[in-house]
Amino acid sequence: MSRLRDKLIVIFLAATLAPWAATLWITTTLLEHSLQYHSTRELDEISSSLKATGREYYQQSREDLKAAVAEGIAEAQRYPASDRGKWPEPIRSFWASPDAATFTLAGAQGDRLEYLVRSSGDVLVYSRPLSVPMHKLSEQYQRARELVNRERSRDLRRGFFYSWMVLASSIWLASLVVLSFLAHRVTRPIRQLTAGLSELASGDFSVRLKSRRDDEIGRAIEAFNHTAEELERNRERLVYLAQLASWQTLARKMAHELKNSLTPIRLTVEEMVARHAESDRRFLEQAAQIVVEEIESLERRIKAFSQFATEPAVRPHELDVNTLVEDRVSFLRAGHPEVSYRLLLDGDSPRAVADEDLVKGVLLNLLENAAEAAAAGGKVLAKTQVLDGHVAVEIHDSGPGLSEQVRKTLFQPTISFKKNGMGLGLSIARKSALISGGDILPVTSELGGAGFRFVLPRSLQAPEVRPAVASARPAPSEVVSG
Repeated sequence: MSRLRDKLIVIFLAATLAPWAATLWITTTLLEHSLQYHSTRELDEISSSLKATGREYYQQSREDLKAAVAEGIAEAQRYPASDRGKWPEPIRSFWASPDAATFTLAGAQGDRLEYLVRSSGDVLVYSRPLSVPMHKLSEQYQRARELVNRERSRDLRRGFFYSWMVLASSIWLASLVVLSFLAHRVTRPIRQLTAGLSELASGDFSVRLKSRRDDEIGRAIEAFNHTAEELERNRERLVYLAQLASWQTLARKMAHELKNSLTPIRLTVEEMVARHAESDRRFLEQAAQIVVEEIESLERRIKAFSQFATEPAVRPHELDVNTLVEDRVSFLRAGHPEVSYRLLLDGDSPRAVADEDLVKGVLLNLLENAAEAAAAGGKVLAKTQVLDGHVAVEIHDSGPGLSEQVRKTLFQPTISFKKNGMGLGLSIARKSALISGGDILPVTSELGGAGFRFVLPRSLQAPEVRPAVASARPAPSEVVSG
């Protein structure tokens, strides 16, 4: 089950079951409390009966004790007048009253009835136990009456209804707020993705979305960013290829026109030298030599334009990139002995699928440019690695580097004023890279000068299994040569 669906299910359960359970619990609690007060009328009747019963029991107990005293069967406790200072407070209060006899309740719970009688300056106290504590009975009756009176002053039905409505509404509103917040959290990246797709559809391939999610939406945003990046890169390549097509057409026409003009010029000059008098022959030979050399220079440029305008046949097959880089560096080392070369090759020997002649031509162009930029005593670094599923060859030099203006027209065909330079090298090299399914990109040089990355499609064939002590990725091999 996907994470997004899990989240939606959890949100649904939280938005429905939690409020339902809370409402059920609160309603049940309120109902239980309300049921405690539903028998108020019965409680009123019982308390009234209890009051009457207690009163009758008290009166009967008084009559029984008084009769027992009259019959002389009850024993009395005498409090003599001589000990009046030691009498208990109830005895002194009775003596201070004008009554000849009285009844009082004694004991902690009023569970003993006492009959006090004056006798010749003394006080006689007759007592008998009560089976019902009168104080406790009186307290219970008082609490019952307070409860009855308090509930009579209430409107339970209305109070219960209002309480339930307030609590249920509060819980529902709180759940709605939580649900709205969670829904916003879930739908916000979807809205961002929709807006990004709209911008992408309108032609803005530079749009990128930010996301820290690791679920399906996060992966969709990552896929969107990758797609936008690929579309932007492909559009740049298509624009470049369209420009190349225009430049090729122009180069083909120029080469044809120049070639048609140069051949008669050369033949005419040679004919002039052959027919001229012997006295001026030396001068004419020198002049003719200059004209012929310039014509040959123009012919070389025409050949370069023709090469730039042609579409070579592509024969892709699997290549060992490390071997090709080592071969090209060895080929150039003899031509630039003043330059120090350094190789940093991927230990896994990455393999690419491309046309070998085109790859050699691209590597030769990049390495030749790097050696000329580094000059005497300079350094050139060639490294191979695997990046994002592609094989990358990087060429770095310690030369003066590239200015921003040069970077803008780096791969455009221009007229070069370098010795033996045509101004078409990088254009032809990038064209070959694009035909091979890769590209050439400028990168920051590790040696302080210029840096280029030649990207090629990686071979899908499984690499050869080599015995190894550890499963760690092999370290890049490094070769330094002067």
